[in-house]
Amino acid sequence: MNVLGIESSCDETGVALVRADGGGVPRLRAHALHSQVQMHEAYGGVVPELASRDHIRRVLPLTRDVLAQAGCTLDEVDVVAFTRGPGLAGALLVGAGVACALAAALDRPTLGVHHLEGHLLSPFLSADPPEFPFVALLVSGGHTQLMRVAGVGHYELLGETIDDAAGEAFDKSAKLLGLGYPGGPALARLAEQGRGDAFALPRPLLHSGNLDFSFAGLKTAVLTQHRKLGPAPGAQALADLAASTQAAIVEVLVKKSLNALKTTGLKRLVVSGGVGANADLRRQLNAVAAGRGLRVHYPELQLCTDNGAMIALAAAMRLTAGVAVASKHYGFDVRPRWPLDELT
Repeated sequence: MNVLGIESSCDETGVALVRADGGGVPRLRAHALHSQVQMHEAYGGVVPELASRDHIRRVLPLTRDVLAQAGCTLDEVDVVAFTRGPGLAGALLVGAGVACALAAALDRPTLGVHHLEGHLLSPFLSADPPEFPFVALLVSGGHTQLMRVAGVGHYELLGETIDDAAGEAFDKSAKLLGLGYPGGPALARLAEQGRGDAFALPRPLLHSGNLDFSFAGLKTAVLTQHRKLGPAPGAQALADLAASTQAAIVEVLVKKSLNALKTTGLKRLVVSGGVGANADLRRQLNAVAAGRGLRVHYPELQLCTDNGAMIALAAAMRLTAGVAVASKHYGFDVRPRWPLDELT
């Protein structure tokens, strides 16, 4: 079964082709991605109308590229999957509309996929895929969640952010430091030159006794420290503040993840989403896991951000697990807000 996946939830247009044979893990045949970072950089963030228009321009050329890479024709596509939500409504409608129109023209079924489920399952395309059950740390954009994952479509929410997510804490702190857009990767790069213990920043909810997150207070503390540095802070002071900010976020993520493993009695952790690419987070999790006999799995770096491969993969895994049925009903809707635990 060849599944064509289309991702258009925000500021990346992704298309991919995944092959599912029998009960094994689906195999990625080809994928292509276009990032809108350069276009949105001038505005300091994503402009939804511009994002939607750019998806329209990119999705069909990317689809042709993917089919050419895979040596596959449209007639060989068995299912067309698309991101149904969550995300920007206009951007989601582009992917959904193209997917359903293409499927109707081919007389093939479609399947709408949850964007976060795509991230959650993306490590199955890595060289070291996980096994069920596991705890998932989902750190993507405005989402920070800990889930107990018993299988495809079987998700139990253990904890989530009550205000700013980890990705937002990275991006907003970077903006306060004048690092531009996208802020998270820029802050991580600057942090490599600083000391993580230079500033005493808060670790919100670290000792709360539950698995929820809160990063809004950290952002406020970063703003306060930045103002104390004055209108023209030195390069080293900025690097130290960036490193201290990253250290606070990473410590919370690591300790909450370990608490989730202890609470569930599981020994396997999956980390997915854009923040999952953070080198310091990976270093600390790997070090702790090695000392405690735990396993940590990540997506390949190129699949940490939004991409079509994770959408095609999630569709293929849901279909082969029997928890979803593709349909030839081509009327579509999108869900800009869609809790992941509704899939259970």
